[in-house]
Parts: sequence; C-alpha cells; structure tokens
Amino acid sequence: MKRPVLKGIIPATVLPMDSRYRRDEEALRRYVGWLLSFDIGGLAVNVDTGEGPHLYHEERIRVLEVVSEVVKGKAPVIAGLPASFTEQAVKMARDYLDAGADALLVFPIPSFRGAKPAEVAYRYHKALAEEADAPIVLFQLQPDLGGIIYDEETIRRLLSIDHVVAIKEASFDAKIFIDTERIVREERDDVAFLTGNDNFILESFILGAEGALIGFGTLATGLQVEMYKMVKARRYGEAFRIYERIRPL
Repeated sequence: MKRPVLKGIIPATVLPMDSRYRRDEEALRRYVGWLLSFDIGGLAVNVDTGEGPHLYHEERIRVLEVVSEVVKGKAPVIAGLPASFTEQAVKMARDYLDAGADALLVFPIPSFRGAKPAEVAYRYHKALAEEADAPIVLFQLQPDLGGIIYDEETIRRLLSIDHVVAIKEASFDAKIFIDTERIVREERDDVAFLTGNDNFILESFILGAEGALIGFGTLATGLQVEMYKMVKARRYGEAFRIYERIRPL
C-alpha cells in the first residue's frame, strides 16, 4: 500500500451538472484545473459536497476517472465511500482505487451505532484494509449530519489498523475535536489529523489540525490556502485577518 501524504487545504469538490442533473464532464475538468492552480493538499471526490451519496456507483467511478485524468498525480485524490455493508464496501473500494483514488474517506454506516460499535466499526474498516489494500481516512461526523462520534475505545481500535492514514474530525464541537486529537497523537504519529469543522476552521489549525478536508475549501480556496500557511508560519495576526474576510461565507 502506498501511503498518501495528506495535509493543507483539501477541498471536497462539487460536481457540475447540466440542466437535467447529469454530470458536466467538461465543466468538471475546468473546475478541477482551477482548484489545482492553488497550492492545495489534495482533492476529496464524491463526498457530500459532490453529491457522492446520491450518485450511482458507475457515476462515481466516472467522476473519479475524469478527476484523475486532470490531476495526473499532482495531488492525492480521496474518494468518498458511502457503502451500506462490508462486502459492498470492499467492492466499491477496489473500483474506486482502480479509477484513480489514492485513499478512501470511509463514511460511517448505521451498524456502527448498534451493539459493540468498536468491534463492528473495526471489522468494517479492517476488511477494507485487508481485502482492498485501501489507504483509509476515518470519518468522525456529527450525528445531525448522519454521522457518528466514536468513543475512545473505537478510535483506538480503528487506529490499530495500519492502513489508516488520516482522520477527518467533523464533530463541530471543539472539545470533541481536542479529545480526539489527543487520542490520535497518543496512538499514531503517522496519522494525519484533518479538520472538517466549518464553524472553526482557523482555530482547528491552531489546535493541531494538519489540514482541512472540507467542502468549504471550494470557496475562497486561495485565501484559505494562504490562511493555512500563515498559521503554520505562526503569523497568527495575518491568518485572522484572512479569516475575517472569509467568515461571512
């Protein structure tokens, strides 16, 4: 397995469509080319911002092929994986990797909320690692948006899977963010900690996030890249001035 380096602003791409809600591949190529004109850390494709859960499997494959043709290895491509059960997830993972994905953002499934969530979530992600040889981005998402907040036991079990390369933390809760970041740092130095918290993007970087895998990254992308660089350079005043410009969005 090749481990992608994930850091910086990773926009979750939108999917251009025509008036009949069919994908507009030419517009998609132009759009991805525009995003690549900035110093981004990657692209997340077929996630919520790009209508991923609402596309047919074949459509997701084609979108990944188009994006990969434009990217040409210049940045990691992360594919959303919104499956319903393990066997389906493994098949989808293999198809998405074949279509050009470098890693998978694994959407939580309803079974994770049932009995023994740590064991169920572990086995699901472990199957993706072993049967698809897939680099995995864990996804912690607030329940109001259809996600799940993992307890400490579950996070530690998931981090024991070597194929986990990053976690997207999108609880929209600063305390949960900090607690999760602490657990990740205790367990794995090689796992990238990415924010998905639209409500405190800048603060996430100051609190330790190495990047942002986020739909908001498709807006004012250049400003957000610059804001991220200012934080990493500890030029916080300049970072906050940029943040004040984009906050109304």
